Amino acid sequence: MKINVKSSGFTLIETLIALIILSFALLALAGLMVTTTRNNSAGGQMTVAATLAQDKLEELRATPFDNIQDGTDEKIGSHGIKYGRTWALRPPPDTGPNLKTIAINVAWTDKSSHSIRIISAVNR
Repeated sequence: MKINVKSSGFTLIETLIALIILSFALLALAGLMVTTTRNNSAGGQMTVAATLAQDKLEELRATPFDNIQDGTDEKIGSHGIKYGRTWALRPPPDTGPNLKTIAINVAWTDKSSHSIRIISAVNR
């Protein structure tokens, strides 16, 4: 009596090759996670800086027209990063005495230096 045994599973070599391929894929995903986390953090810092610039602009718009002056201050963001704000009046481009142009610059440093600038006009 002969028994015919058919093997239909994976061999050890096939399993090892599959594990190696899976390992390379997981390593690539781990590197991608680091990059994604770093970019997310940078986006959050940019959002805080834009919000600080917008807050200062709204504050200057609420200030009486003749009392608007150049200035600087520092704010601490929600993640403990220090943001420096500066605002300066720019001469308006031949629009008369009823308009002031304001440039607000927000700068911060994490691993490198960053800054954003918004420019707006304020009427009397």
